[in-house]
Amino acid sequence: MSKPLKQIHLAAHFPGVNNTTVWSDPAAGSHIDFSSFAHFARTAERAKFDFLFLAEGLRLREQGGKIYDLDVVGRPDTFTVLAALAAVTERLGLTGTINSTFNEPYEVARQFASLDHLSDGRAAWNVVTSWDAFTGENFRRGGFLPAEERYARAKNFLTAAQVLFDSWDGGEILADQAAGRFLRDARAGAFRHRDQHFDIHGQFNVPRSPQGRPVIFQAGDSDEGREFAASSADAIFTGHSTLEAGRAFYADVKGRLERYGRRRDQLLVLPAATFVLGDTDADARERAREVRRQQVSGATAIRFLEQLWNRDLSGYDPDGPLPEVDPLVSEERISQGRASDRRFRDPLAVAREWREQAEAEKLSIRELVIARTARQTFVGTAESVATQINDLVQADASDGFILVPHITPGGLDVFADTVVPLLQERGVFRADYEGTTLRDHLGLDPLPARDASARAS
Repeated sequence: MSKPLKQIHLAAHFPGVNNTTVWSDPAAGSHIDFSSFAHFARTAERAKFDFLFLAEGLRLREQGGKIYDLDVVGRPDTFTVLAALAAVTERLGLTGTINSTFNEPYEVARQFASLDHLSDGRAAWNVVTSWDAFTGENFRRGGFLPAEERYARAKNFLTAAQVLFDSWDGGEILADQAAGRFLRDARAGAFRHRDQHFDIHGQFNVPRSPQGRPVIFQAGDSDEGREFAASSADAIFTGHSTLEAGRAFYADVKGRLERYGRRRDQLLVLPAATFVLGDTDADARERAREVRRQQVSGATAIRFLEQLWNRDLSGYDPDGPLPEVDPLVSEERISQGRASDRRFRDPLAVAREWREQAEAEKLSIRELVIARTARQTFVGTAESVATQINDLVQADASDGFILVPHITPGGLDVFADTVVPLLQERGVFRADYEGTTLRDHLGLDPLPARDASARAS
Protein backbone atom coordinates (compact mmCIF):
# COMPACT_ATOMS: atom_id res chain seq x y z
CA MET A 1 0.00 0.00 0.00
CA SER A 2 1.39 3.40 -0.98
CA LYS A 3 2.07 5.97 1.70
CA PRO A 4 -0.71 8.62 1.92
CA LEU A 5 0.25 12.10 0.77
CA LYS A 6 1.17 14.51 3.54
CA GLN A 7 -0.75 17.76 3.70
CA ILE A 8 1.49 20.77 3.26
CA HIS A 9 1.52 23.59 5.82
CA LEU A 10 2.17 27.09 4.47
CA ALA A 11 2.70 30.32 6.37
CA ALA A 12 3.81 33.85 5.49
CA HIS A 13 6.55 35.86 7.17
CA PHE A 14 6.41 39.63 6.92
CA PRO A 15 10.18 40.24 6.83
CA GLY A 16 11.68 42.79 9.15
CA VAL A 17 15.23 43.46 10.30
CA ASN A 18 17.20 41.96 7.42
CA ASN A 19 18.15 42.53 3.80
CA THR A 20 15.63 40.07 2.35
CA THR A 21 13.26 42.92 1.55
CA VAL A 22 14.18 44.92 -1.53
CA TRP A 23 12.91 48.18 -0.09
CA SER A 24 14.33 50.15 -3.01
CA ASP A 25 12.01 48.43 -5.50
CA PRO A 26 9.16 50.74 -6.65
CA ALA A 27 6.68 48.00 -5.71
CA ALA A 28 7.85 47.93 -2.08
CA GLY A 29 5.62 49.49 0.54
CA SER A 30 5.91 50.77 4.09
CA HIS A 31 6.91 48.58 7.02
CA ILE A 32 5.12 50.94 9.39
CA ASP A 33 1.74 51.69 7.80
CA PHE A 34 -0.94 49.26 8.90
CA SER A 35 -2.18 48.97 5.32
CA SER A 36 0.96 46.98 4.48
CA PHE A 37 0.33 44.44 7.22
CA ALA A 38 -3.35 44.22 6.32
CA HIS A 39 -2.63 43.60 2.62
CA PHE A 40 -0.10 40.90 3.48
CA ALA A 41 -2.42 39.16 5.95
CA ARG A 42 -5.43 39.25 3.63
CA THR A 43 -3.38 37.69 0.85
CA ALA A 44 -2.20 34.91 3.17
CA GLU A 45 -5.77 34.26 4.31
CA ARG A 46 -7.08 34.29 0.73
CA ALA A 47 -4.52 31.59 -0.04
CA LYS A 48 -5.69 29.58 3.04
CA PHE A 49 -2.29 29.78 4.73
CA ASP A 50 -2.00 28.49 8.29
CA PHE A 51 -0.63 31.68 9.80
CA LEU A 52 1.19 34.99 9.43
CA PHE A 53 4.46 35.35 11.32
CA LEU A 54 6.08 38.50 12.70
CA ALA A 55 9.65 38.47 13.98
CA GLU A 56 10.81 41.13 16.39
CA GLY A 57 13.90 43.28 16.80
CA LEU A 58 14.29 44.90 20.20
CA ARG A 59 17.01 47.38 19.25
CA LEU A 60 18.17 49.06 16.06
CA ARG A 61 21.38 47.47 14.83
CA GLU A 62 24.58 49.46 14.66
CA GLN A 63 27.80 49.14 12.70
CA GLY A 64 30.87 51.22 13.30
CA GLY A 65 28.95 53.10 15.98
CA LYS A 66 26.19 54.22 13.58
CA ILE A 67 22.65 52.97 12.90
CA TYR A 68 22.74 50.27 10.22
CA ASP A 69 20.38 51.77 7.63
CA LEU A 70 21.06 49.80 4.44
CA ASP A 71 18.09 47.50 4.88
CA VAL A 72 14.79 47.47 6.76
CA VAL A 73 15.06 48.48 10.41
CA GLY A 74 12.45 49.02 13.09
CA ARG A 75 8.94 47.65 13.44
CA PRO A 76 5.77 48.59 15.36
CA ASP A 77 5.08 46.52 18.47
CA THR A 78 4.24 42.91 17.59
CA PHE A 79 1.20 42.56 19.86
CA THR A 80 -0.31 45.80 18.59
CA VAL A 81 0.03 44.74 14.95
CA LEU A 82 -1.36 41.23 15.56
CA ALA A 83 -4.33 42.55 17.54
CA ALA A 84 -5.16 44.94 14.71
CA LEU A 85 -4.84 42.10 12.15
CA ALA A 86 -7.28 40.01 14.18
CA ALA A 87 -9.93 42.56 13.25
CA VAL A 88 -9.33 42.35 9.48
CA THR A 89 -8.96 38.55 9.18
CA GLU A 90 -11.19 35.63 10.17
CA ARG A 91 -9.19 32.40 9.99
CA LEU A 92 -5.50 33.23 9.56
CA GLY A 93 -3.29 32.33 12.51
CA LEU A 94 -1.38 35.20 14.12
CA THR A 95 2.13 34.36 15.32
CA GLY A 96 4.43 36.75 17.15
CA THR A 97 8.00 36.51 18.41
CA ILE A 98 8.19 37.53 22.04
CA ASN A 99 11.42 37.38 24.01
CA SER A 100 11.65 35.33 27.22
CA THR A 101 14.80 37.08 28.44
CA PHE A 102 13.48 40.61 28.81
CA ASN A 103 9.81 39.99 29.70
CA GLU A 104 7.84 38.47 32.59
CA PRO A 105 5.50 35.44 32.41
CA TYR A 106 2.42 37.23 33.75
CA GLU A 107 2.67 40.07 31.24
CA VAL A 108 3.26 37.81 28.22
CA ALA A 109 0.61 35.27 29.24
CA ARG A 110 -1.95 38.04 29.67
CA GLN A 111 -1.17 39.53 26.26
CA PHE A 112 -1.32 36.19 24.43
CA ALA A 113 -4.48 35.06 26.22
CA SER A 114 -6.07 38.38 25.25
CA LEU A 115 -4.96 37.97 21.62
CA ASP A 116 -6.36 34.44 21.55
CA HIS A 117 -9.73 35.78 22.73
CA LEU A 118 -9.73 38.71 20.30
CA SER A 119 -8.92 36.42 17.38
CA ASP A 120 -11.26 33.56 18.38
CA GLY A 121 -8.38 31.13 18.88
CA ARG A 122 -5.72 32.11 16.33
CA ALA A 123 -2.78 33.21 18.51
CA ALA A 124 0.71 31.68 18.52
CA TRP A 125 3.86 32.55 20.44
CA ASN A 126 7.36 32.14 19.02
CA VAL A 127 9.43 31.75 22.19
CA VAL A 128 12.96 33.10 21.77
CA THR A 129 15.85 34.07 23.98
CA SER A 130 18.10 37.10 23.64
CA TRP A 131 21.79 36.48 23.15
CA ASP A 132 23.54 39.85 23.33
CA ALA A 133 24.20 42.45 25.99
CA PHE A 134 23.79 45.21 23.38
CA THR A 135 20.06 44.52 23.10
CA GLY A 136 19.83 44.09 26.85
CA GLU A 137 20.94 47.68 27.42
CA ASN A 138 17.42 48.77 26.38
CA PHE A 139 16.15 46.80 29.39
CA ARG A 140 19.02 47.48 31.82
CA ARG A 141 19.74 43.74 31.77
CA GLY A 142 22.61 43.62 29.31
CA GLY A 143 24.38 40.28 29.55
CA PHE A 144 22.77 39.38 32.86
CA LEU A 145 22.35 35.74 31.81
CA PRO A 146 25.13 33.55 30.44
CA ALA A 147 24.27 31.79 27.19
CA GLU A 148 23.86 28.37 28.81
CA GLU A 149 21.16 29.69 31.16
CA ARG A 150 18.98 31.44 28.59
CA TYR A 151 17.20 28.30 27.41
CA ALA A 152 16.75 27.24 31.04
CA ARG A 153 15.03 30.56 31.74
CA ALA A 154 12.99 30.23 28.53
CA LYS A 155 11.75 26.79 29.53
CA ASN A 156 10.86 27.96 33.03
CA PHE A 157 9.24 31.06 31.54
CA LEU A 158 7.06 28.90 29.29
CA THR A 159 6.11 26.57 32.17
CA ALA A 160 5.12 29.58 34.28
CA ALA A 161 3.05 31.02 31.42
CA GLN A 162 1.28 27.67 30.93
CA VAL A 163 0.38 27.63 34.62
CA LEU A 164 -1.25 31.02 34.10
CA PHE A 165 -3.06 29.91 30.94
CA ASP A 166 -4.36 26.86 32.79
CA SER A 167 -5.37 28.62 36.01
CA TRP A 168 -8.98 29.25 34.89
CA ASP A 169 -10.44 25.81 35.47
CA GLY A 170 -12.35 26.63 38.64
CA GLY A 171 -9.31 25.90 40.78
CA GLU A 172 -5.88 27.27 41.51
CA ILE A 173 -2.84 25.54 40.05
CA LEU A 174 0.14 25.72 42.37
CA ALA A 175 3.34 24.77 40.56
CA ASP A 176 6.32 23.99 42.75
CA GLN A 177 9.14 22.87 40.49
CA ALA A 178 11.43 22.18 43.42
CA ALA A 179 8.89 19.75 44.84
CA GLY A 180 7.96 18.46 41.36
CA ARG A 181 4.23 18.72 41.89
CA PHE A 182 1.03 20.62 41.10
CA LEU A 183 -1.53 21.45 43.79
CA ARG A 184 -5.01 22.94 43.47
CA ASP A 185 -7.21 25.41 45.26
CA ALA A 186 -10.75 26.67 44.66
CA ARG A 187 -10.24 30.16 43.23
CA ALA A 188 -10.45 30.55 39.44
CA GLY A 189 -7.41 32.33 38.09
CA ALA A 190 -5.30 31.92 41.21
CA PHE A 191 -1.78 30.65 40.60
CA ARG A 192 1.60 30.04 42.17
CA HIS A 193 4.81 29.09 40.38
CA ARG A 194 8.32 28.68 41.77
CA ASP A 195 11.57 27.67 40.08
CA GLN A 196 15.15 28.95 39.89
CA HIS A 197 14.09 32.02 37.85
CA PHE A 198 10.55 32.82 38.99
CA ASP A 199 8.64 32.85 42.26
CA ILE A 200 5.23 34.29 41.44
CA HIS A 201 1.72 33.95 42.82
CA GLY A 202 -1.50 35.89 42.43
CA GLN A 203 -4.64 36.02 40.34
CA PHE A 204 -4.60 35.70 36.54
CA ASN A 205 -7.32 37.98 35.20
CA VAL A 206 -7.89 36.61 31.67
CA PRO A 207 -10.25 33.61 31.46
CA ARG A 208 -9.27 30.45 29.57
CA SER A 209 -9.02 31.33 25.87
CA PRO A 210 -10.51 29.49 22.86
CA GLN A 211 -7.37 27.40 22.23
CA GLY A 212 -6.65 26.89 25.92
CA ARG A 213 -3.29 28.49 25.30
CA PRO A 214 -1.53 29.89 22.23
CA VAL A 215 0.27 27.54 19.86
CA ILE A 216 3.96 27.46 20.84
CA PHE A 217 6.70 27.95 18.26
CA GLN A 218 10.45 27.81 18.75
CA ALA A 219 13.22 29.03 16.47
CA GLY A 220 16.72 27.69 16.92
CA ASP A 221 19.14 25.25 15.37
CA SER A 222 21.38 24.64 18.37
CA ASP A 223 21.17 21.40 20.32
CA GLU A 224 19.56 23.32 23.19
CA GLY A 225 17.01 24.81 20.79
CA ARG A 226 16.11 21.44 19.29
CA GLU A 227 15.69 19.91 22.73
CA PHE A 228 13.54 22.82 23.88
CA ALA A 229 11.31 22.41 20.84
CA ALA A 230 11.01 18.64 21.34
CA SER A 231 9.96 19.08 24.95
CA SER A 232 7.74 22.13 24.75
CA ALA A 233 6.88 23.45 21.26
CA ASP A 234 4.16 22.71 18.71
CA ALA A 235 6.35 23.78 15.77
CA ILE A 236 9.97 24.63 15.15
CA PHE A 237 11.33 27.14 12.63
CA THR A 238 14.53 26.22 10.82
CA GLY A 239 16.71 27.39 7.97
CA HIS A 240 17.26 23.86 6.60
CA SER A 241 15.34 23.87 3.33
CA THR A 242 17.36 21.57 1.08
CA LEU A 243 16.61 17.87 0.77
CA GLU A 244 19.70 16.49 2.51
CA ALA A 245 19.94 19.08 5.29
CA GLY A 246 16.18 19.16 5.74
CA ARG A 247 15.84 15.40 6.14
CA ALA A 248 18.69 15.29 8.65
CA PHE A 249 17.17 18.09 10.75
CA TYR A 250 13.68 16.60 10.47
CA ALA A 251 14.83 13.15 11.60
CA ASP A 252 16.86 14.57 14.47
CA VAL A 253 14.11 16.76 15.93
CA LYS A 254 11.31 14.23 15.43
CA GLY A 255 13.54 11.56 17.01
CA ARG A 256 13.74 13.56 20.25
CA LEU A 257 9.97 13.57 20.87
CA GLU A 258 9.53 10.06 22.23
CA ARG A 259 11.52 10.71 25.40
CA TYR A 260 9.03 13.45 26.25
CA GLY A 261 6.06 11.16 25.66
CA ARG A 262 5.11 12.92 22.45
CA ARG A 263 4.13 11.67 18.99
CA ARG A 264 5.93 12.69 15.80
CA ASP A 265 2.88 14.62 14.58
CA GLN A 266 2.87 16.80 17.71
CA LEU A 267 5.80 18.92 16.47
CA LEU A 268 5.84 20.47 12.99
CA VAL A 269 9.10 21.31 11.22
CA LEU A 270 8.71 24.52 9.18
CA PRO A 271 11.74 25.98 7.37
CA ALA A 272 11.79 29.57 6.19
CA ALA A 273 11.90 29.78 2.39
CA THR A 274 12.12 32.46 -0.27
CA PHE A 275 10.88 32.20 -3.84
CA VAL A 276 11.22 33.81 -7.24
CA LEU A 277 8.70 32.95 -9.95
CA GLY A 278 8.98 33.37 -13.71
CA ASP A 279 7.21 32.45 -16.94
CA THR A 280 9.98 29.90 -17.58
CA ASP A 281 12.61 28.39 -15.32
CA ALA A 282 15.29 30.35 -17.17
CA ASP A 283 13.32 33.56 -16.71
CA ALA A 284 12.97 32.83 -12.98
CA ARG A 285 16.71 32.19 -12.62
CA GLU A 286 17.50 35.52 -14.28
CA ARG A 287 15.02 37.29 -12.01
CA ALA A 288 16.57 35.58 -8.99
CA ARG A 289 20.02 36.88 -9.96
CA GLU A 290 18.63 40.40 -10.25
CA VAL A 291 16.86 40.11 -6.88
CA ARG A 292 20.13 39.06 -5.24
CA ARG A 293 21.89 42.09 -6.69
CA GLN A 294 19.12 44.28 -5.34
CA GLN A 295 19.40 42.66 -1.91
CA VAL A 296 23.20 42.98 -1.83
CA SER A 297 24.23 46.40 -3.10
CA GLY A 298 27.88 47.37 -3.19
CA ALA A 299 27.56 49.17 0.14
CA THR A 300 25.72 46.21 1.67
CA ALA A 301 28.47 43.84 0.53
CA ILE A 302 31.15 45.94 2.23
CA ARG A 303 29.14 46.21 5.44
CA PHE A 304 28.54 42.47 5.45
CA LEU A 305 32.23 41.77 4.93
CA GLU A 306 33.03 44.12 7.83
CA GLN A 307 30.98 41.88 10.11
CA LEU A 308 33.33 38.97 9.37
CA TRP A 309 36.56 40.97 9.13
CA ASN A 310 35.63 43.08 12.20
CA ARG A 311 37.38 46.03 10.53
CA ASP A 312 36.44 49.23 8.74
CA LEU A 313 36.56 48.25 5.05
CA SER A 314 34.89 51.37 3.66
CA GLY A 315 37.92 52.09 1.48
CA TYR A 316 37.61 48.83 -0.44
CA ASP A 317 35.94 48.49 -3.84
CA PRO A 318 32.97 46.07 -3.67
CA ASP A 319 33.75 45.06 -7.25
CA GLY A 320 37.37 44.34 -6.33
CA PRO A 321 39.11 41.47 -4.52
CA LEU A 322 38.89 40.49 -0.86
CA PRO A 323 41.16 42.33 1.59
CA GLU A 324 44.63 40.85 1.96
CA VAL A 325 44.58 41.64 5.68
CA ASP A 326 43.10 38.99 8.00
CA PRO A 327 39.98 39.51 10.15
CA LEU A 328 40.56 41.19 13.50
CA VAL A 329 39.86 38.69 16.27
CA SER A 330 38.61 40.67 19.26
CA GLU A 331 35.87 40.72 21.88
CA GLU A 332 35.03 44.20 20.60
CA ARG A 333 32.76 43.89 17.58
CA ILE A 334 32.25 46.44 14.81
CA SER A 335 28.67 45.17 14.39
CA GLN A 336 26.13 45.28 17.22
CA GLY A 337 22.65 43.79 17.50
CA ARG A 338 22.81 40.98 14.94
CA ALA A 339 23.76 37.33 14.85
CA SER A 340 27.13 37.80 13.14
CA ASP A 341 29.03 36.71 16.24
CA ARG A 342 27.30 33.33 16.09
CA ARG A 343 27.87 32.91 12.35
CA PHE A 344 31.53 33.84 12.59
CA ARG A 345 32.73 32.10 15.75
CA ASP A 346 36.04 31.31 13.98
CA PRO A 347 36.52 34.31 11.65
CA LEU A 348 39.99 33.27 10.47
CA ALA A 349 38.73 29.87 9.32
CA VAL A 350 35.69 31.40 7.62
CA ALA A 351 37.87 33.99 5.88
CA ARG A 352 40.09 31.19 4.53
CA GLU A 353 37.03 29.44 3.07
CA TRP A 354 35.84 32.68 1.49
CA ARG A 355 39.26 33.38 -0.03
CA GLU A 356 39.43 29.88 -1.49
CA GLN A 357 36.00 30.27 -3.10
CA ALA A 358 36.72 33.79 -4.39
CA GLU A 359 40.00 32.64 -5.96
CA ALA A 360 38.54 29.46 -7.48
CA GLU A 361 35.50 31.21 -8.95
CA LYS A 362 37.17 34.59 -9.60
CA LEU A 363 34.59 36.48 -7.52
CA SER A 364 34.62 40.09 -6.40
CA ILE A 365 33.62 41.07 -2.86
CA ARG A 366 30.03 41.72 -3.93
CA GLU A 367 29.81 38.54 -5.99
CA LEU A 368 31.19 36.49 -3.12
CA VAL A 369 28.79 37.96 -0.55
CA ILE A 370 25.89 37.26 -2.93
CA ALA A 371 27.07 33.66 -3.28
CA ARG A 372 27.66 33.14 0.46
CA THR A 373 24.32 34.64 1.52
CA ALA A 374 22.09 33.05 -1.14
CA ARG A 375 18.45 33.31 -0.13
CA GLN A 376 16.33 31.99 -3.00
CA THR A 377 15.01 28.58 -1.95
CA PHE A 378 12.46 28.03 -4.71
CA VAL A 379 13.16 29.41 -8.19
CA GLY A 380 11.19 28.51 -11.29
CA THR A 381 7.75 28.52 -12.85
CA ALA A 382 4.71 28.10 -10.63
CA GLU A 383 4.54 24.45 -11.68
CA SER A 384 8.21 23.90 -10.91
CA VAL A 385 7.99 25.58 -7.49
CA ALA A 386 4.87 23.61 -6.56
CA THR A 387 6.75 20.42 -7.43
CA GLN A 388 9.81 21.44 -5.41
CA ILE A 389 7.72 22.22 -2.32
CA ASN A 390 5.69 19.03 -2.54
CA ASP A 391 8.75 16.84 -3.12
CA LEU A 392 10.49 18.16 -0.02
CA VAL A 393 7.45 17.71 2.20
CA GLN A 394 6.67 14.20 0.95
CA ALA A 395 10.35 13.26 1.47
CA ASP A 396 10.13 14.28 5.16
CA ALA A 397 12.51 17.21 4.74
CA SER A 398 9.83 19.43 6.30
CA ASP A 399 6.13 19.62 7.11
CA GLY A 400 5.73 22.80 5.11
CA PHE A 401 7.32 26.21 4.66
CA ILE A 402 7.19 29.76 5.99
CA LEU A 403 7.43 31.90 2.88
CA VAL A 404 9.42 35.13 2.94
CA PRO A 405 8.80 37.30 -0.15
CA HIS A 406 11.39 39.87 -1.20
CA ILE A 407 8.73 42.51 -1.87
CA THR A 408 6.26 43.61 0.80
CA PRO A 409 3.39 43.85 1.06
CA GLY A 410 2.50 42.59 -2.44
CA GLY A 411 5.18 39.96 -3.00
CA LEU A 412 3.03 37.12 -1.73
CA ASP A 413 0.22 37.80 -4.22
CA VAL A 414 1.75 35.97 -7.20
CA PHE A 415 2.44 32.88 -5.09
CA ALA A 416 -1.14 32.86 -3.82
CA ASP A 417 -2.51 33.22 -7.35
CA THR A 418 -0.29 30.70 -9.17
CA VAL A 419 1.42 28.15 -6.89
CA VAL A 420 -1.33 27.55 -4.33
CA PRO A 421 -3.94 26.43 -6.92
CA LEU A 422 -1.46 23.86 -8.25
CA LEU A 423 -0.88 22.43 -4.77
CA GLN A 424 -4.64 22.29 -4.27
CA GLU A 425 -5.07 20.41 -7.55
CA ARG A 426 -2.56 17.83 -6.33
CA GLY A 427 -4.59 17.31 -3.17
CA VAL A 428 -1.74 18.29 -0.84
CA PHE A 429 -3.05 21.67 0.31
CA ARG A 430 -6.46 22.67 1.62
CA ALA A 431 -9.07 24.25 -0.65
CA ASP A 432 -10.62 25.95 2.38
CA TYR A 433 -10.17 26.13 6.12
CA GLU A 434 -11.75 23.17 7.87
CA GLY A 435 -11.57 24.62 11.38
CA THR A 436 -11.54 27.97 13.10
CA THR A 437 -8.45 27.92 15.33
CA LEU A 438 -4.77 27.81 14.50
CA ARG A 439 -4.53 24.44 16.25
CA ASP A 440 -7.14 23.21 13.74
CA HIS A 441 -5.10 24.50 10.79
CA LEU A 442 -1.92 22.84 12.04
CA GLY A 443 -3.61 19.52 12.79
CA LEU A 444 -2.64 19.68 16.46
CA ASP A 445 -4.56 17.98 19.25
CA PRO A 446 -7.22 20.33 20.66
CA LEU A 447 -6.86 21.76 24.16
CA PRO A 448 -10.43 22.17 25.45
CA ALA A 449 -11.19 25.52 27.00
CA ARG A 450 -11.83 23.90 30.39
CA ASP A 451 -8.84 21.54 30.28
CA ALA A 452 -6.56 22.47 33.14
CA SER A 453 -3.73 20.10 32.36
CA ALA A 454 -0.25 21.51 32.75
CA ARG A 455 3.13 19.98 32.12
CA ALA A 456 5.99 20.54 34.51
CA SER A 457 9.45 20.98 33.13
